Amino acid sequence: MTKSLDLGCGLKPKNPFNASELYGVDIRQGNDKVLIADLAVEPIPFDDCYFDFCSAFDFIEHIPRVIYAPNRKFCFVDLMSEIYRVLKPGGRFLSFTPAFPAAAAWRDPTHVNIITTETFPLYFDTQKCLAKMYGFKGGFQIEKQNWHTNKIHLITVLKKPDES
Repeated sequence: MTKSLDLGCGLKPKNPFNASELYGVDIRQGNDKVLIADLAVEPIPFDDCYFDFCSAFDFIEHIPRVIYAPNRKFCFVDLMSEIYRVLKPGGRFLSFTPAFPAAAAWRDPTHVNIITTETFPLYFDTQKCLAKMYGFKGGFQIEKQNWHTNKIHLITVLKKPDES
């Protein structure tokens, strides 16, 4: 039995990994499988190592990179730490997000976190992991990164390393 979590899902979580159990988190309206949380400032409301998979479709671009409320908080880095925390060893995270240089990454005024092809490899992959200087607790391996056929969305699959 596999479990998947879809972030920013509304009332209908997506299941790109075809998991047998599906959950979601959204900022509004919940149900028995979709919990309410503001992931810019709150942790993912699930236990450590609970999910085999996690996904975020058109979501992470809405998470601020930094806020001051009242202290500095690196929201996007903290969210990536949370994703790492809730994934089991060997678990995978799929990001599907509008990215630079596509105009769609910029035109929505609620897009406050512009992703590039370098964001995940430089900041969250074990090779460089530059996000550690901002408090990132983890280290993913990039399994796949490519542009969707629409040339707007960057698709990235990150793997939490297996335990040694």
